[in-house]
Amino acid sequence: MTNYVSNEEDWKKYAHFDKGRYTRNLVDDGNGKFNLMILAWPENVGSAIHDHSGSHCLMKVLDGKLQETLYEWPDRVQLESDHPLDSGLGSDNSDDETSSSSCCKAAPMVVKRETILHRDQCAYMSDQLGLHRVSNPLKAAGAGSLSLHLYTPPYETCKTFNEKSSMARASGKCVFFSAGGEKLQSCPSAAYLACSLTENDKDQ
Repeated sequence: MTNYVSNEEDWKKYAHFDKGRYTRNLVDDGNGKFNLMILAWPENVGSAIHDHSGSHCLMKVLDGKLQETLYEWPDRVQLESDHPLDSGLGSDNSDDETSSSSCCKAAPMVVKRETILHRDQCAYMSDQLGLHRVSNPLKAAGAGSLSLHLYTPPYETCKTFNEKSSMARASGKCVFFSAGGEKLQSCPSAAYLACSLTENDKDQ
């Protein structure tokens, strides 16, 4: 992916935009071993803070620019209306009474770093590195950005996180806006709108 030089002729048929939210456009399902997709980001639109359900992600900007914000995992992952869960990423005090009694207090997410990615730049993400949000920082009308993503193994659901409280919730099934360059007849559907996380979700 690093060696590939973005060429509009390669990806223009997958560049399906939807006003106000980003789209996931399937290029190849990898026979169940990976998902290769192109994400189309309208101006000033981004994802919620999310995990990757154990998947590894490679990302390359094909056009425009993107901002990646990397966050620390909360000490405990607390689902809305649920009990706290150990994040499983280096915490070894799940039985500590002091930490258990304080884990439910709302606390803002901690930013590790912010990175601006330009055309042909790549990034790697996994749950071991933390949580992240991806957004298109361009503000001008029509200033969409495009990115190529490889997920292995593929996943259908993830957790999203409230930036102010660190509370988590299930994303719902993540579906595609198009496949093979053709817009799916079921999109935009209630299921698609539920899983296409936007910047507004940070204030759940």
